[in-house]
Amino acid sequence: MFRKYKKKIIFSVVFGAVVFLGLSVYANLSELIEAFAIYNWLIFPVVLLLSICNYIARFLKWEYYTKTLNIRLDRKMSFIIFLSSFIMSITPGKIGEVFKSYLLKEQNGTPVSKSAPIVFAERITDFLSLVLLSIVGALMLGYGTNLIIGFGIFFILLVLLIGNRKVSYAIIDVLGKFRVISKVSHKLHTAYDSIYQMVRFKELIITVILSIFAWSFECFSFYLVVNGFGAANTVHVDIFIATFVYGFATLAGAATMLPGGLGATDASITGLLVLLSIPKSIAVASTLLIRSATLWFALIVGIAAVMVYQKVSHKHLDEIALES
Repeated sequence: MFRKYKKKIIFSVVFGAVVFLGLSVYANLSELIEAFAIYNWLIFPVVLLLSICNYIARFLKWEYYTKTLNIRLDRKMSFIIFLSSFIMSITPGKIGEVFKSYLLKEQNGTPVSKSAPIVFAERITDFLSLVLLSIVGALMLGYGTNLIIGFGIFFILLVLLIGNRKVSYAIIDVLGKFRVISKVSHKLHTAYDSIYQMVRFKELIITVILSIFAWSFECFSFYLVVNGFGAANTVHVDIFIATFVYGFATLAGAATMLPGGLGATDASITGLLVLLSIPKSIAVASTLLIRSATLWFALIVGIAAVMVYQKVSHKHLDEIALES
């Protein structure tokens, strides 16, 4: 199974390097090096710790979802599987995180069609939480408000659609008439039944709250990063503005469906910071630091977790078969 994704991961890493190079040229490499030289590097371990806090909050959401779907798994193995999916963080829209559904099937036989919708539910609650976190900063800055509200309305309507069984089953039945989809229509019903359970009012409120906690850690990380350049950064970025910049850029990156939001998220963070009158070198340095502490750190954690999984389970990832 894993062999299928190796080339995509390598491509994304190379693409990420190109993005970093492009930003370095934009900022002027010598000025960028100077910005890194004056950065308070004592902050960076705290930023990484906040990323770990983000992972713990997201794991609690994963655990809540598995219990909601009545999926039983040892908590230690569940945590390893959850972290292993981070190796797919640089897939478009993080959809590669369905990888953990295959690992789950290997452990307890849970059908992929039953657990894979967890990834979809995670994205819905992530976007809703980012909208809620970003809206205050958007109003303060007077920028991006309509787009943030638009995202919020779209996902609320999506939740309402999923919550209507009659309409959703009708859509699935229509799709099932197409030959390509008819072969997996029974899996679509299983998948829908799972997602329906996860977006009911109680479940939605609990998981959105957990998502708010999770993304708050990363938004605060960005606040620390961008304000860690001391006197060289003549503009202090308010916590609400920092939250908006990071939240807006994350939403923009996800909307492009690029691997890990590469390029779109990075350019959005840099562009918004420059819009706030922050020097280009510091704007780019802040972007590179926060992306290293979130996206690339997650990839490293994922690689380590995969190694642990293979050792604990005595299974090599390439031996795991993909389902259609």
